[in-house]
Amino acid sequence: MTASRSRTARAALVLPAAVGLPAPPDVAGASYVALGDSYSAGTGTRTYLPDGTDCRRSAYAFPSLIARATGLALNLRACSGATVADVAALQLDALTPATSYVSLSVGGNDVAFVSVLSECAQPAWLGNCSAAIDRTRALIRGALPGRLDSLYGQVRVRAPQAAVAIVGYPRLFNGEDCNAGTWFSPRDQAGLNATVDLVNRTTAAAAARAGFVFVDPTVVFTGHAVCDDVEWLNGLSHPVSDSYHPNRAGHALGYMPLVSAALTGSRVAVTEEMLWSTEQFVPMLSEQQAAYADVDRRIRAEEFVPPDLSSPAARAAAVRAGVDLSDPASIARADRAAEAEQIRGR
Repeated sequence: MTASRSRTARAALVLPAAVGLPAPPDVAGASYVALGDSYSAGTGTRTYLPDGTDCRRSAYAFPSLIARATGLALNLRACSGATVADVAALQLDALTPATSYVSLSVGGNDVAFVSVLSECAQPAWLGNCSAAIDRTRALIRGALPGRLDSLYGQVRVRAPQAAVAIVGYPRLFNGEDCNAGTWFSPRDQAGLNATVDLVNRTTAAAAARAGFVFVDPTVVFTGHAVCDDVEWLNGLSHPVSDSYHPNRAGHALGYMPLVSAALTGSRVAVTEEMLWSTEQFVPMLSEQQAAYADVDRRIRAEEFVPPDLSSPAARAAAVRAGVDLSDPASIARADRAAEAEQIRGR
């Protein structure tokens, strides 16, 4: 077990026995549709609905927890890998004029953030993190605003009376890389965190233009990044698809209170009873989403690719850089030298 996975396991055991607020009578049973990507679907929580898809939806995702705490009738349409275009084409049909609440997280897949993570995880003599970040920031500034404006407009047309919460992304890193097998330097981590901030600012601006509430998780996740003592975000994980996503604590203690307050005006908290009973809701949620399986199979999630120093490409790059792949010190020394050279060349 990696250091990251050990911390994640401990975090899952320290959820407090908080008392959830009762559902207001006027919202009990109201329609709640959760749209978007893996951060809303619950990827990273380790347990997924057997709904016939690769969406990696979870009963431990914040939309499910909110619905159970407030009595809302949830349709969990969010799916791992979803882009703005996927939400527009494959998820918006869940909205109707009777929809009361909508949450939506999307944008990271549109700007290829997973590919950037994969690039930055490599030693600098094998990849170029700065160049990958620059390409993604160009997409954020250029393509993302228009895509979000169009999608948010469609959400409002389909659910004209709904309260809509647009959900942002947390910073992943704290400056330390405790995972064996990745080479995120402090500079890489700072650049990736700043890129998440740019996505959030861009998304918040689009949400404001649409008249929606933006939920920024940055502050609440501070102190709970990858490699923090109490992680709410997975580092390099098994299965690898869980890597760099919120774990159960991240959904229950991070996202759930923020999003519930944005949607209903009441900040609800997870309870031990709710967590113990979560599995009882899996059959119902699975059956509900299985009805969309043919549609959802059209979504293809791009997964994080861990560095493979045994690959032919890595071996060739090591020769060019004068790296002894059997010597960790040689790998690290060349990594620092290559990163310094990339910085000088910018």
